[in-house]
Amino acid sequence: MPDGMRPGRSALEELVAREGDTGVLDRLRLATVGGAAVADAGLPTAAVHGTVGYFRDLSAPRGARHVRVCAGTACFIAGGGQHVAQVERALGVAAGTCSADGSTSLQAVHCLGFCYGGPAVLDGDTPLAGSDVAGQLTGRAPRRAPPIPVRAAAGPVALRGLAAGPGWRVWSRLAGRVDAAALIVDEINRSGLRGRGGAGFPAARKWQAVGAQPAPRYVVANGDEGDPGSYADRLLMERSPDLVLEGLALAGLACGASRGFVYVRSEYPQALGSIRRAVEQARAAGHLGRAVHGGMDFDVTVVEGAGSYVAGEETSLLRSMSGLRGSVRLRPPYPAEYGLFGRPTAVNNVETLAAVPRIVDAGGDAYARLGRAPETGTLVVCLNERFTRPGAYEVELGTPLRDVVYHLGGGRAAGRHLRALQVGGPLGGFLAPDQLDLPLLASALDAAGVALGHGGIIAVDDSVTAAQLLAHLWRFYASESCGACTPCREGTRRGAADPAAASADTPLLELMEVASLCPFGRGVPRAVRSLRRALGEDCG
Repeated sequence: MPDGMRPGRSALEELVAREGDTGVLDRLRLATVGGAAVADAGLPTAAVHGTVGYFRDLSAPRGARHVRVCAGTACFIAGGGQHVAQVERALGVAAGTCSADGSTSLQAVHCLGFCYGGPAVLDGDTPLAGSDVAGQLTGRAPRRAPPIPVRAAAGPVALRGLAAGPGWRVWSRLAGRVDAAALIVDEINRSGLRGRGGAGFPAARKWQAVGAQPAPRYVVANGDEGDPGSYADRLLMERSPDLVLEGLALAGLACGASRGFVYVRSEYPQALGSIRRAVEQARAAGHLGRAVHGGMDFDVTVVEGAGSYVAGEETSLLRSMSGLRGSVRLRPPYPAEYGLFGRPTAVNNVETLAAVPRIVDAGGDAYARLGRAPETGTLVVCLNERFTRPGAYEVELGTPLRDVVYHLGGGRAAGRHLRALQVGGPLGGFLAPDQLDLPLLASALDAAGVALGHGGIIAVDDSVTAAQLLAHLWRFYASESCGACTPCREGTRRGAADPAAASADTPLLELMEVASLCPFGRGVPRAVRSLRRALGEDCG
C-alpha cells in the first residue's frame, strides 16, 4: 500500500490516490455528456455509475441545446416562484428532461451567481438574466446578462484588487526567501484572518497544521460558491483571478506545498475560463512552475465541478476533485492530516485567499484594525435584486445590518414590502426587520439563531408567500443532501413531502441537528426555525 494510504478504499479511490489524478471528473464528463463509452473513461464501471449518479451535471439528460435554469432562493423570489415553469413552457421541456427529438434539455440548478439581477439561466455556457428570461431564451426579448454591480470598488482589501494593476508582486518578492513561510504565517496570524466560506477557522492555524505534516502537501482554493444569494467568489475569480492565484501560491509557500488546485463550480463558466487563462499567463510570466523566482516549485491545476451544493464542504470537495462521489467523509482525520489523495491539504475559500496578498503586503496589524476583534477584517456581502441598489459591497465585520440594508443597499426596491432577510444562504437563517441592529458578526448572528455563512443577504418581500418559501427551502435541502447519513437524507425527504409538518416536528429537527454527519444536515433545523420566527404563522 502506498505511503499515506489507508485501508478500506474502493478501487477508484486507490487509483486516484496512487496516480494523483484530478482528471477523473473530466473523463467522466466526456464519457457521459460527450457520448463516449464508459470504458473510454478508463475507470471501473461501478465507480463510474456511482459518481455519475451523484453529480447532476453528469446524470442530467443532455440535448443539442442544454439550458440550466437557476432555482435558487434569490431567483425564486425574483420570479415570484414562477420563472422555472415559465422557462419550461417557453422551451417546451420540463426541468430534468430532454425533448423527444433530442434538441433541447433543461436542468434546474441552485445558483448561477446572478442574484443581483435574476432570474437567470445558462444557455449552453451563455448567461442570461432578467425579469423576462424566458423571452430571452425564445428570442422575444433582447438577450442580456448584467455584470455584477460592485458598489465598493475601492474596498479596503479584496475588492481593491479589481482596480489594481498586475498581481504577483508579493509572490515575486517572497518566493525565493528561506524565511518566507514563517513571515507569511506570522502576518496572517497577526491579522486574525478567518475562513470566509462560513466555518471561520483561522487561516494561519490551518497552514501551520498542514506544514507540520510530511510532504507532499497540497493547497486548494474552494471556488464552489453554492449559496444562493452569494456571488463574491464569482466576482473575484472573473475579475481578479491573479489575486486569487497569488493568495493560493502564498498559502502553498506557508504550508510547504508544491502543488495547488482551484476547484470552480461548473455553474460559473466565465469564472472557470478566467482562472484557466490566468494560470496559463502566470506560467508564461514565470510565476508558476519549477524553481519559481529562484525558490520552490509550485504549480496550479484547475478542476471543474459537476453540480453539487455539498461539494462546498471540504471533505466532499476533496472527494469530488478525485472524481469520487461528493459525499461527506467522517472526521477525524481532518484534511490537514489526510486530504487530497490521502495527503495533508489546506482548503481555503476564494475570498479568504484573495485577502492574503494584501495582508502580507500591508502587514497583519493593519488588517487586524479593521472589523471588531476577535472577528477582524472585512467581508464581501452580496445583495439580491429586491434591494434598491443590489450588488457586492466590501464592509468591515461588525457593520450593523441596518447600515448594509439601508445605507448601502438603499432598502427594499420601490413598491415592495420587506418581510425578512435571509443571511448566509439556505443554511444561514432568516431575520425579521426589527432585528437589523445586529452587527455583521458570526458571534452575534449565531446568538440570534442564524449563521453569517458566506455573506449573501437576500431581501424577502411579498413576491412569494411564507409557505411557498418554506416549501422551496425543503425542496432544496432534499435535492442537495448527499445522502451519506440517515438523519439528513430521510429528514430532508420528509420535509420536501410535507414542509409544514416537518418544520413543526421538533423530534425530527433535533435528530437532524445532533446526528447529521456534516454542517448541511445540522444547519437545516436552524434555518427552518428562523424562518418560522421571522414570518410566524404565515409559514403554515
